[in-house]
Amino acid sequence: MIRKEQKANSKTCFFCKEKREPDFLDYEILSRFVSERGRILPRVRSGICSKHQRKLMVAVKRARHLALLPFVVKAE
Repeated sequence: MIRKEQKANSKTCFFCKEKREPDFLDYEILSRFVSERGRILPRVRSGICSKHQRKLMVAVKRARHLALLPFVVKAE
């Protein structure tokens, strides 16, 4: 069996770098971490640490509840 080489590419957390927390009212920033279909991006693709990923998930859900972000975007 041949295993694929894993990359040592570690992304830096956006929120750790900016020294801020995810807030549900900052929907422009939250929309960076949501796919074009409206799904929350996983940590591997977004590069966010686990602590901020959990807070981001709650913030996106709250923003969706207040209609700042869409729940689902229909494909054309």
